Amino acid sequence: MAKTGTTTQGLRTAIERSGYYPALVAEAVEAAVGGEPIVSYLVHQETTFDANEVRRHVTVLVLTGSRFLVSHTDEQAADNTSPSPYATTSTESVRLDRISSVVLSRVVANPESYTPGTLPREIVLTIGWGAVSRIDLEPAACGEPNCDADHGYTGSSTADDLSLRVSEAGDGPDTVRQALAFAQALSEATVATARR
Repeated sequence: MAKTGTTTQGLRTAIERSGYYPALVAEAVEAAVGGEPIVSYLVHQETTFDANEVRRHVTVLVLTGSRFLVSHTDEQAADNTSPSPYATTSTESVRLDRISSVVLSRVVANPESYTPGTLPREIVLTIGWGAVSRIDLEPAACGEPNCDADHGYTGSSTADDLSLRVSEAGDGPDTVRQALAFAQALSEATVATARR
């Protein structure tokens, strides 16, 4: 379930509607937002299967006039560190001028007959701000087929701070629309910040 909107009360309602430890999630998000007005938000609750367990987690994205906030809450089963189940909530606040990329990947069915305005089947929103990078390396080569010299390595570094996948089949068409709206608001905010 994902919801997007522009008010603090709307954010709290969306968190409550997700049904995932709403008091815990709302307290963490509201503390991070403080008194700053909310421009847009997205609440995405997801269920995953991990070995023999069903695990849920929720991600809340909030855009204010100066910051991008991400809050993530995971539930954990009892283990050797805790005799009872527990949840872990983390929030991060990122200045808008720190966001280096907003990537929106769209998957559409039957692209040969695509009509503008048709919802993608799924989207992946990837946001980078320099906290986490992925480095892909491979051995470098010189192009000579018989060369066996060590040419070191070549590769690329990709910002990979947050990736959020939303699909029409798993989350519903409204969720896809809401994620698209949040991605657009965040992209516009980063452009506006860069012009200042």
